[in-house]
Amino acid sequence: MKKRIAIFASGSGSNAQKIMEHFKKNDSIEVALVLTNNPDAFVLQRADNFEVPTHIFDKPEFMQADKMLTLLYNMQIDFIVLAGFLWLIPSYLLKTYPNKIVNIHPSLLPKYGGKGMYGDKVHAEILKNKEPESGITIHFVNEQFDEGEIIHQSHFKIDKKDDLEMIKFKGHQLEHLHYPRIIETLLKKMKSV
Repeated sequence: MKKRIAIFASGSGSNAQKIMEHFKKNDSIEVALVLTNNPDAFVLQRADNFEVPTHIFDKPEFMQADKMLTLLYNMQIDFIVLAGFLWLIPSYLLKTYPNKIVNIHPSLLPKYGGKGMYGDKVHAEILKNKEPESGITIHFVNEQFDEGEIIHQSHFKIDKKDDLEMIKFKGHQLEHLHYPRIIETLLKKMKSV
């Protein structure tokens, strides 16, 4: 039986796309569902391109354990991936999927993490503080923003001439390279929910 991934995303979904591409022809793992809290998120189009079912939800539904868990159970979800998802994960999901929810963050945590630190906001702070390097962090999700156990970090050098777009580009290169492979490694080690 294939291990089944649900991806939660709030925006464009470039990481979600790389994950869907990575597992498209995989014999033992598949992306089974893409969920978003943003009805205008481009990730919906990306999922449609891969013929992956989608689900749009609002805050009340997200906070209602029975509704969300019924959906995840019905879709036989084994593992949850956050790919640019901006809400804190409720405790019922953490209890149901212990060490089976991962996130990617565009900095070397614990630097530049926490509530409100995502996307361009992170890169802008790194640039403002003239950091010599940045990178990405893949981590398990817990009750706090960006504080779960770190699984993987990759670094890149920041040149003096680098602007926000270049820092973002370098970060995305690392995200797209490492996130799908780390997810695959974790799933190969995992027993089903």
